[in-house]
Amino acid sequence: MHGHRYALEVTVSGDITRMDGDPRNGMVLDFSEVKALMHEHVVGRWDHAFLVYQGDTLILDFLSSLPDHKTVVLDVVPTAENLAAKAFELLEPHINELCDKALTLENVRIYETPNCWADAKHA
Repeated sequence: MHGHRYALEVTVSGDITRMDGDPRNGMVLDFSEVKALMHEHVVGRWDHAFLVYQGDTLILDFLSSLPDHKTVVLDVVPTAENLAAKAFELLEPHINELCDKALTLENVRIYETPNCWADAKHA
C-alpha cells in the first residue's frame, strides 16, 4: 500500500449570468458552489481514506483489522484514471443542482502528483 496527495480540479461550463442585482452577475456560477459540491460528493468521502478496489480482499481484510481508519471500497482499481472517471460519475448528476440554469460538467482532473494527472471528460 502507498499513498498520494491527490488534488481535484473540476471544469464546469454554462452561460454567464447577465443580470444586475444577481450575486452571480458576470459569472457562470460562484466557485464556492462547485467546491461545496466537490466536498459533499467526492472530497469529504475520499479525503484521508484508504481507497481500495473491492476485489483486493487481502488488503480489505488487513484494513478491517485496523482500528480508527477510514476505508472507501471502490468498484474500480484506484488508479488516477479510474478515480477521475469515478469523480466525474459522482459529480455529474448533481451539477445542475447548483443553480437554476443549464450547466455542463466538462472535465474532472485528478492530480496524483503536481506533474502527473488524469482527466475524465464530458462525452
